[in-house]
Amino acid sequence: MTDLVARRSLIIYFHGKRVIKNFHHYGSVRYVSKRLHYAIIYVDQEKYAEAKDQIKGLKAVNKVIDSVLPDLDPTLTTLEQTGLYKQHDEDDKE
Repeated sequence: MTDLVARRSLIIYFHGKRVIKNFHHYGSVRYVSKRLHYAIIYVDQEKYAEAKDQIKGLKAVNKVIDSVLPDLDPTLTTLEQTGLYKQHDEDDKE
């Protein structure tokens, strides 16, 4: 039986499809959108900071975004409480 390893996901925006094969060196590639030019990879928690810096250094990478899922409070009931989304009402005018 194997032990579970804590992982975090990175969302990587890139230009050029050649860089996709390099993502396998840093973690497990879960999804690649060739049309929208982004990929989602999972990296071990211990190697997360190092892998993120190395991926940012690749020539064809535009930006790297952290996943917010580990930082969210699991007891929240609505998306507005997370602070990521804001509820928009037609009657509210700012």
